[in-house]
Order: sequence, then C-alpha cells, then structure tokens
Amino acid sequence: MNSHNQKNSHLHQLPGEVELYINDDFTISVERVNQFVLAEFEHEVIQKQLYYHTKDHLIAVQQRAQLIFQAIRPYLSVDIKTIKRMELLLDVCAISHDLLQIFIPHEPHTSRRRQAGVSENASVVKLFDYIQVLNQQISASNPDSTALFTDLDLAIIQEAIIATICDYDTTEQAIYQPSLYDQNPSISLVARIITLADIGSLGMEGIGSYNREGGLLFLEENPDIIPIIQNQSVGTLSRDNPELYENLRQRLLRRTKFQVNFAKSRLNRLLNELSPFPVAAIPILTQEVFKYLNLETIKEIEAATRTDAETPLEVLISFFGFERLLK
Repeated sequence: MNSHNQKNSHLHQLPGEVELYINDDFTISVERVNQFVLAEFEHEVIQKQLYYHTKDHLIAVQQRAQLIFQAIRPYLSVDIKTIKRMELLLDVCAISHDLLQIFIPHEPHTSRRRQAGVSENASVVKLFDYIQVLNQQISASNPDSTALFTDLDLAIIQEAIIATICDYDTTEQAIYQPSLYDQNPSISLVARIITLADIGSLGMEGIGSYNREGGLLFLEENPDIIPIIQNQSVGTLSRDNPELYENLRQRLLRRTKFQVNFAKSRLNRLLNELSPFPVAAIPILTQEVFKYLNLETIKEIEAATRTDAETPLEVLISFFGFERLLK
C-alpha cells in the first residue's frame, strides 16, 4: 500500500476500530468485513433509493447460500477446516456481492439500468480495499495469523461476486448467469452457490417471495412511480396525464411478462446448473432446497400473473402490492 493509502487507511475503519487490529480468528475477521459492508451498504440504499438491493436481500442470499451448502456438505471430500472456511467465505460473498449499485444515466420516465459487470467489479474493489487494510492491521501483530484473508480467499470472493453478473437470453426472454456454464475451468463451489442463491427466491421460497422481489426491483428501477402511488393519484392519472399512465402501464406489463419468462427459465436451467455438485446431493437440492421450482409452480404463476395487453395500470399495481411494499 502506498503512502497515500497509509495516510488514509483510517477511512476504511469502522467507528471505534483501533489502528492496530489484533486477531487470530478468521471468524472475527469475517465479522469485521461483514460489519463494514453492511454499514457502507446502508448509505448506498439511501443515496441510490434502493428497494430490492437492501440488507434484506443480502441476508436472504446469505440464508439461501447456507441452505444450499448444508445440502451438499455431507458429500464433499474435504476436511472440516476447509468446510468451515467455505462457510465463512460464503457469508462474505453473500453480504458483499451487491455492495455498490451503479446506474446508467437515463431519460425521465424510463427504467434506470445497471451496465453488466460495473457494479460487481466496483463492489470487489471497495471490498478489497477494506480487506487490505484489515490484513495489514492483523499482520502488523502476527504476520502468520490464521485470521488473515489469503490470496486464495480473495480469488474465491472475487470469482463469486463476478459470477453473479447476469446476461439476457433473447430466446427465453429472461436473465441468466453465464458463469454457471463456464467449464474451462468451472467456477468454485462457493461461486456456484452464491449465484444460485442470488436468483433462488422462486425455487427456494415460493411464489410470494418471487413476486415480492419482482415488485421491489420494479420500484428500484422505476422510482418515478413511487410518488404517484404515495400520493394516491393512480386513479386520476389516466385523465391527468394519459401519456405517463400508458408509459407506466407498458413498463409494468414488461415486468409481469418477465416474471413468467424468468420462472420458466429457472425451471429449464436448474438441473444443468446443479450438475457440478456431488451427484448424491442433486435429489436433495431439487426436492428439498429448490422445492418450489416445478411445473405446478410455473402453471400457477402463468395463471395468476397479469400479462394481458389490456390490463389496466391499477390492476398491475395491485398485483405487485406496491402500496404494501412502500409502507
């Protein structure tokens, strides 16, 4: 670290953190990192007006990741020390994978978007800046401390966060994570678990959670609808501003259609994405962990989701329960 970074290393510290951090327990190091990320993320949520990418999402991904890991853990041919390390790295990756959200400038009354990979790479840089400071504080006391993040740890964390980058399949009209299909070499178990957990709400938690996430994501990407809902002016919008009424209606229709297409895509892709896990764990993953991802669920989503081209804006808003989500 250069002299400029040394002078400003205190900027990476949590309130009350001493300059020299003495620790020989990697669990405590992980806790420190997670505390830092969550504190920074609170500012990001407020500054960027985030509704989907919140602490709730990070905790949900963390919990899903641990459920997936517990399903495959009995079938891993590694020692208990490696198992524990993987669990801790999963927590770091889950908590930090959405640390920064960087939106592309957009025109009024259009959805705001993120350029693929920009937020993820920026999240890695910010996270690693803090870990570098933490490692230096630990090694100042004990260069051989087991609490240090190793180069392998950092490689796994970076791979896992970058692996959550999504692309769009024009045939399925849904997003997917290309990293899950890399074979030369295949991504690590930690990275695979994080990617599956990140988009695992439907399969692991069911339709209610899935639609709630869809609604929150729409609010985050279309904040111009929020004052209209909060001011209860939806009922008069078609008369007061018919152009905006239709604009919002079309955006919401695209979202409902995406909900159906993405659900179908998740079912179509799941077995392939699970295949690198131990064979004995696959039935547990499909029947117990991703237990909602089946044809019955897809049929229920198709039947309940309002995708008809003539669906009024009021009905679409009601479908996602925006008033409830904004309370």
